Amino acid sequence: MLFKVTVFDAGQFQTVSVDARDEPEVHRLMKAKGSRVLACRKVPRTRRRRHAFSLALFTQELIALLQAGLSLVESVETLREKSPDGESREVLTQMIDGLYQGLPLSRVLGQMPLYFPALYAATVSSSERTGHLAEALGRYHHYETRLSAVRKKVVSALIYPAVVIAIGGGIMVFLLFFVIPRFSEIYASMRELPAAARVLLWWGIAVKHHGGWIALGIAAAFAAVVSIFLHPACRAWMARQLWRIPQLRAYQHLFSLTRFYRTTGLLLAGGLPVVTAMSMAAQLLPAPMRKRLGNAIEDVRAGQSLSSTLPRYGLTTPVAERLLRVGEQSGELATMCERAALFCDDELDKAIDMVTKLVEPVLMLVVGILVGGIVFLLYMPIFQLAGNMQ
Repeated sequence: MLFKVTVFDAGQFQTVSVDARDEPEVHRLMKAKGSRVLACRKVPRTRRRRHAFSLALFTQELIALLQAGLSLVESVETLREKSPDGESREVLTQMIDGLYQGLPLSRVLGQMPLYFPALYAATVSSSERTGHLAEALGRYHHYETRLSAVRKKVVSALIYPAVVIAIGGGIMVFLLFFVIPRFSEIYASMRELPAAARVLLWWGIAVKHHGGWIALGIAAAFAAVVSIFLHPACRAWMARQLWRIPQLRAYQHLFSLTRFYRTTGLLLAGGLPVVTAMSMAAQLLPAPMRKRLGNAIEDVRAGQSLSSTLPRYGLTTPVAERLLRVGEQSGELATMCERAALFCDDELDKAIDMVTKLVEPVLMLVVGILVGGIVFLLYMPIFQLAGNMQ
């Protein structure tokens, strides 16, 4: 839930947006930051139009303005002037207010977690030490572009199976509610029918007399199943069951390593220490990998090398292990982390292609068997009747 919170911090009154489960958690979060909560108001869900503010577009435009020579405040003011009234303008106004109060940009962004992820704020914070904000934002934009490309590959691989299932479902509905009832009128006068044909005859008569109620019941059952699948607890349970499949678990592990290496490389390039970068990247990993990474971080903090620690906890690949070793020896660890992520991308691309090539013919075969089976059962009595007439 989103809360609008008025706080007293550093001798000034501020209104910030906080994403939390309930009001007590808001007070705990603000207390941890050293801020005193004066008022807290829950924002209705209908006002959370996150899509109205595009982080990617904001980043691209801010980079262009900074590279053109404008100061940070001038750049944000320019973006606000061209933004129409709405959520985007409100976010930019809040940013300008924070900057005029003398707050660093990273702290201003940290007060708006609904719009700016913690990784974004950390990237900006690392640039404040060097003064190269445009370069840091460029690295983050490249990071998001690469991750978005991976996501699009996964989604595009699912489009064809979804289309096949939809078309197969449409054909099945057409056969069940249009074709079979008409064939049932032909078979109604026949005495000797195969068992499967009698079932089809029963279904055709039922649809003929109660088709509306049957369709309504199927639609209600479908809606109920969809609502159950959309429930967070059900989706989490299904995800756990899917990840138990060894091959899928290996793909999830590879995708998680891609995000981990790319995030770590981004933070290291910004000047953050290895332990801090790994701790922030841990938030992107699944719970089991996050626990192993926590143990690895303790070993690195104790003085062990990264290239020898991560393989011990199953957080690397053979290629990534060698790249990390080279990065530690050459001092280019950030670059090697990015290259390790690219190698993981390649492996993931191969896995997606293989799964797609395997799933597509299987789906076509299943749909063909279902549709062909119904058509065969419909015409089988006619074939038998023609054989008896000879």
